Amino acid sequence: MKEVNLDENKLKEIFKTAILELIQEQKEVFSEIFTEIIEDIALANAIKEDENTETVSRETIFKIIKNQE
Repeated sequence: MKEVNLDENKLKEIFKTAILELIQEQKEVFSEIFTEIIEDIALANAIKEDENTETVSRETIFKIIKNQE
């Protein structure tokens, strides 16, 4: 088998090209992945924000909902 010698810069260039081609060919898949990542970050931020707020009873929430109808 023939041995291939690649320097670090050439190897980086090959990886960059391969990744860009993959993203271009699989746009929908990557779009879904990034959407899920953003949703997960938003959920994590909402959970952190909720940790610093006052607890409200279930009954209070249903009263508010009923009054909005």
